[in-house]
Amino acid sequence: MALASDKAELVAVIGRRRVGKTFLVRSVYGDRIAFEISGLQNGNTEMQLQNFALAVRYAGLDDAIEPPKNWMQAFFELSRLLERRTHPEKVVLFFDEFPWLATRRSDFLQGFGFFWNSWAVKKNVVVVICGSAASWMIHKVINDRGGLHNRVTRLLHLAPFNLRETEQLLHARGIPYPPFQVLEVYLALGGIPMYLELLDAGLSPTENIHRLCFEASGYLRHEFQNLYAALFEHHEAHVSVVRALAAKRQGMTREALLQATKLTDGGGFSKVLDELTLSGFVGRFGAYGKKKKDAVYRLMDPYSLFYLHFIEEALLNPTADFRQIAQSQRYLSWAGFSYENVCLTHLHQIKQALGISGVRTSVHTFYALPEDGLPGAQIDLLIERADRCAHMCEVKFASTPYALSKAEIDRWRVRQAVFRHHTGYKFHLFNTLITTFGVAGNTAAGVADQVLVLEDLFREIPA
Repeated sequence: MALASDKAELVAVIGRRRVGKTFLVRSVYGDRIAFEISGLQNGNTEMQLQNFALAVRYAGLDDAIEPPKNWMQAFFELSRLLERRTHPEKVVLFFDEFPWLATRRSDFLQGFGFFWNSWAVKKNVVVVICGSAASWMIHKVINDRGGLHNRVTRLLHLAPFNLRETEQLLHARGIPYPPFQVLEVYLALGGIPMYLELLDAGLSPTENIHRLCFEASGYLRHEFQNLYAALFEHHEAHVSVVRALAAKRQGMTREALLQATKLTDGGGFSKVLDELTLSGFVGRFGAYGKKKKDAVYRLMDPYSLFYLHFIEEALLNPTADFRQIAQSQRYLSWAGFSYENVCLTHLHQIKQALGISGVRTSVHTFYALPEDGLPGAQIDLLIERADRCAHMCEVKFASTPYALSKAEIDRWRVRQAVFRHHTGYKFHLFNTLITTFGVAGNTAAGVADQVLVLEDLFREIPA
């Protein structure tokens, strides 16, 4: 732990907006925080420096400080003021929304690098830098080639809650939803703590989602408009990619995304994909048997998917009622797609349920066009094992035990033949069914080698 070490520590905490980074830092360090500043969204350099002066005064370091002229002066002043205090214990300096402090053409990073290298590194301090723009933090700080090169001593990437953690939070708040209803909430809101804190214990999942996303005063009704703007400069390109991916259930290659978004190929487009991937909104999955450029991108953020499929159109329809939408076939089809994404983000739990936690694996998608008299095929989750086996996973969302039809069973067998034909795979293939409540009767007999249920995704994974 950084507080217990005998040296100065530079701790970087990254994670998407609303995931609880600030809450975590304040909860862990509490009254050991001797100085705290949070960057101002869209603030210019002058405003950020005024913000700094107010933060110094709020911390009780100097009641009469004037806004410094530049960041070199600001950090020199901070080190001077901290030197005047006696700190018997290790103290924490907390820089929240770090990327917002580093306004364009300011000398903030140079000033911070000077502060760390010339003062903080010699002192008994923990410096915590925190930012929602994960890609910016990685490229500008963690992988910096200048004054901050290799200076970060600890990196924490705070991810959204998984299903088990979401269930624990809800139960701790007096909302004892069973697993399927936790999943209903998760499909719409994901594992974002702030969103989950908004749920009302006296309402059902459907009623809560309607209240937060469909009522005129719903807190999450307009969150999408703020989400990407707060994270990415020139966020319009990021939103274009997100919208294109939301429309394609099976995901898209880079080339397909370029055609759909009409964006220009090059480093700028690569940066957009990189930023969306590093921030956790988009997942990149290698396509089995294909080149790196044929990797498939999928929109993985539950709230963005839910917004673009349901909330956005409700903005134009004041009578839209999620309690009715949730009963529609359209919603059930969407939920099936979203459940696939949930499985892709719970691979550790799936491996544990399959009994292969200790086996090295790689995860792929697979897609093929019709060829040589065989139909096309798509596999959204293929788990290849180091012991020369692979799991071809089929994900089915249902509110009751799932009944496999003869047509589906035939498709499974054909899909194996298509996969072997295109890849030359010569080892054993398991047909693995992942559903919510298992299968009805013995409809999976002779075709599904393993059947996983929703509770398997709630497994607690050892640290």
